[in-house]
Amino acid sequence: MDSLKTLYHAHIATLQQRAQQVLARNKLDAMLIHSGELLTVFLDDHTYPFKVNPQFKAWVPVTQVPNCWLWIDGVNKPKLWFYSPVDYWHNVEPLPDSFWTEDVEVIGLKNADEIAQLLPAQRDNVAYIGPVNARAAQLGIASGNINPKAVIDYLHFHRSIKTDYELACMRQAQKLAVAGHRAAKEAFSAGLSEFDINQAYLTATGHRDTDVPYGNIIALNEHAAVLHYTRLDHQPPAKRHSFLIDAGAEYLGYAADLTRSYAAQSSSLYARMVEAMNAEELALIATLKAGVRYSDYHLQMHQRIAKMLLKFELVQGISEEALVAEDLTGPFMPHGLGHPLGLQVHDVAGFMQDEQGTHLAAPAQYPYLRCTRVLQPGMVLTIEPGFYIIDSLLAPLREGRFSQHFNWQAIDALRPYGGIRIEDNVVIHAHRVENMTRDLHLA
Repeated sequence: MDSLKTLYHAHIATLQQRAQQVLARNKLDAMLIHSGELLTVFLDDHTYPFKVNPQFKAWVPVTQVPNCWLWIDGVNKPKLWFYSPVDYWHNVEPLPDSFWTEDVEVIGLKNADEIAQLLPAQRDNVAYIGPVNARAAQLGIASGNINPKAVIDYLHFHRSIKTDYELACMRQAQKLAVAGHRAAKEAFSAGLSEFDINQAYLTATGHRDTDVPYGNIIALNEHAAVLHYTRLDHQPPAKRHSFLIDAGAEYLGYAADLTRSYAAQSSSLYARMVEAMNAEELALIATLKAGVRYSDYHLQMHQRIAKMLLKFELVQGISEEALVAEDLTGPFMPHGLGHPLGLQVHDVAGFMQDEQGTHLAAPAQYPYLRCTRVLQPGMVLTIEPGFYIIDSLLAPLREGRFSQHFNWQAIDALRPYGGIRIEDNVVIHAHRVENMTRDLHLA
């Protein structure tokens, strides 16, 4: 814990430097960062699960408590008003006393509405950063200072470069997720249902289903062709063909996002394709380096998908280059190669080219790519190529001018398997790439 304390101290110093710069540039005195508020279900008396403002948890590892506030001026110690009411209906978090609290001034907030009296009286040049505009207005924040774009853009752009504290948290999130993936693989091998595999995953990670950073994708057989499949059947299928798990974990607010695909029969074409996809994913990761645009790697992966189509004789009589140029690989991998990762699973600033928020959209041919940045040391990204049998996407190929080049019988035979996705989380360093996932020996 002492090492984490040291890393957090340096992390706060970095955030303070960023705060000084963004406040000076925008002629602001301070930022008031709100953890958020509970949202009540329509026509009901209970609330949705609380999700903290990511800009808030960038400063403090407080992820489960609404109605908290941070006052940041970039010079003085960050001030945290921590909501800790007297309440016998619900669990109340005590005032924190942990590795990070020496670097933050913590003040108890017994009543959420008392924050107006506790805040500094002068708020003319204060930026509110948070999800409840009406609350900001009640506190006298000028409308132009509620989530001002210039401030948000600056914070998002620089959040792409992780501090050593953030990387330490993300490595711990990896460990939790890897434990879950191993338990899920065992549950699949035991013949359990999607629902029960998910339960095994949650038990191994120590998470509730509201704690995971996104809804776990636990897909057996053809369900793996649904990119964000979250239904979780309670009954196992009559025959098992394949298993795709895309599931993550959180540690102190930082996310892991891992995917693996498994074949029930090791001798199947699908099993050989999983092995090939795994090899291609690792080969692509070996080429990653700072100074190269992420979209270049996305294109490289489509070239690798083309190679797989030819290797397994799913296509014939057409070159790898033509397969990519004519977008014949697109229906097999319709999503992007990956995305930035951090405090959010699909972390911010994937399209930002500078701290002013200059936007570079995904290429027209690949509209679902989530990152067009030039890679820099300190960035964390997912690498998650896929190969799927999705009827709605393949239909135009069946009817198109290249249809005769496809081995439709072999492609149709893959339909019961759904698809393949392999996903690792990598850190870009100045002269190397760190694969946080494979470092933990998740096959």
